[in-house]
Amino acid sequence: MNKTPPNPILARVTRRITERSAPTRTAYLEHMAAQRTRGTQRAGLGCANMAHTTAALPAEDKLRIHAERAPHVGIVTSYNDMLSAHQPFEAYPSLIRWHAQQVGATAQVAGGVPAMCDGITQGEAGMELSLFSRDTIALATAVALSHNVFDAALMLGVCDKIVPGLFMGALQFGHLATVFVPAGPMTSGLSNEEKAKVRQQYAQGLVGREALLESEARAYHSPGTCTFYGTANSNQMLMEIMGLHLPGSSFVNPGTPLREALTKAAVERAVANSGRTGQPYLPLWQIVDEKAIVNGVVGLLATGGSTNHTLHLVAMARAAGILIDWDDFAELSAVVPLLARVYPNGSADVNHFHAAGGLGVLMRELRGAGLLHEDVHTVMGPGLDAYGLEPWLDGERLAWRPVPERSADLNVLRPASEPFSADGGLRLLTGNLGRSVIKVSAVKPEHRVVRAPAVVVHDQQELLAKFKAGELEKDFVAVVRYQGPQANGMPELHKLTPPLAVLQDKGFKVALVTDGRMSGASGKVPAAIHLTPEALAGGPIARVRDGDMITLDAERGLLKVDVDEATLAARALPEPDLSHNTHGTGRELFGLFRANVSGAEQGASPLFA
Repeated sequence: MNKTPPNPILARVTRRITERSAPTRTAYLEHMAAQRTRGTQRAGLGCANMAHTTAALPAEDKLRIHAERAPHVGIVTSYNDMLSAHQPFEAYPSLIRWHAQQVGATAQVAGGVPAMCDGITQGEAGMELSLFSRDTIALATAVALSHNVFDAALMLGVCDKIVPGLFMGALQFGHLATVFVPAGPMTSGLSNEEKAKVRQQYAQGLVGREALLESEARAYHSPGTCTFYGTANSNQMLMEIMGLHLPGSSFVNPGTPLREALTKAAVERAVANSGRTGQPYLPLWQIVDEKAIVNGVVGLLATGGSTNHTLHLVAMARAAGILIDWDDFAELSAVVPLLARVYPNGSADVNHFHAAGGLGVLMRELRGAGLLHEDVHTVMGPGLDAYGLEPWLDGERLAWRPVPERSADLNVLRPASEPFSADGGLRLLTGNLGRSVIKVSAVKPEHRVVRAPAVVVHDQQELLAKFKAGELEKDFVAVVRYQGPQANGMPELHKLTPPLAVLQDKGFKVALVTDGRMSGASGKVPAAIHLTPEALAGGPIARVRDGDMITLDAERGLLKVDVDEATLAARALPEPDLSHNTHGTGRELFGLFRANVSGAEQGASPLFA
């Protein structure tokens, strides 16, 4: 397609990021160049070291590795069968090893990383390990690749913290040719609209647990990613729009011939990019640059993606020496139109989005509007032209054809000339309470400004108890504090969504302000989240009291409490009992993370604090 000049705001934000990141990015690139110069250690390994490397391999693979004749691919997998999204990965290593042999290479599982499910731990103690599991995965990825015998790597992951963690860890070995390999979403079950309705009915006591469980089981029913557009599927979008997935591969269902063919093709790309086959060397560090990160932010905004990526994408970029902040998100959001309506921003799921044209059509529209950088590298090579093609099976052969000319369903996916909204719906809130983000793409305009008295709690269970006792039948702003990364690992507070939605539907003006997270499923209730500085760090949210008038104005980007500066500063800080956050469910082991974590706008990471 004809190249459209970059939007001036896109160019300006990218230039600012590049200038801001110059020292850290230069240091990162120097480190990668040094690692490339050293290369893999196979040629210089001692005999005992080499024997350990190849002991479990077939004889033919041993010969190839010992003779340094073939590229060697390391597999880092997040397989477990607790998570529907990761269960399909069980069969991937054998397929990858077999296909690597067919293309003259070898492959080994270098290591596994933990993968937990926020859907299982929502509202439970285990949720306090969730955010830090991202950094644990980054560490585990580094351990897996530290054997340093590989020329390329395949990253097998899908869900919330797993892909960001794999990404952060892989970037420390950015001299390797690396491809991210998805597993795809489960087929559509109960509609997201019906699921949300039953959840609200349960919150009101209109249906029992049996009806709720039946509804949830019909929605989450088979191997594959959950089909709503939360953090897991936002991850898949990011990997594709940043050029780390094969084109069109993010939302192909598990267990299908096309899914298997795409996995084989990912092996071929990793081998080809390794620099060991006569084809151009294309390492991870060359793909993940400032422009690729900006393309990722644009994709997030254009699809109404997960608010969790105002944390994750910041930490992911920092792993490559690139510094982004919430001003960058907000400035891009003002010019990036919302082109997709996928639950919770609409009634469709990711299968409907994919069928309507998916990321191929979306990327073509963004490119045509000058809202994606074209001068990037991807796993397919220079530029984005390969991402104007979609995969299909010509008999048993993987083939590529142009993406559809137009969306097949304008209720789900629209052209840039007729967007659902002129902006991306992610906004920065500032004021005397600090800095926060809010996602308004699913919030009706009449609910985007709330001015009401504060109801202050230190735990989401406190607010749920007040709801059940009938104490919240009024206008109010729920202030849920001591939920930041230092306090308790910043759990999602997703269980607050149904009761707050019930109260909003009754006509009350309600909103949420918190130094914690909501989730990738942030919905129709206005929520100022990730407020920084957090309460435990002495942030102003710690000094808010019941009844203080709070204004959340998503239209003007304002978050403030109507208390003068002197009075607010003079108030004593509470002394909350956080001892219950420090033990049980493994939380004892994460004290080091809580004590050393960076702020939310810096990615909430102990690795890049």
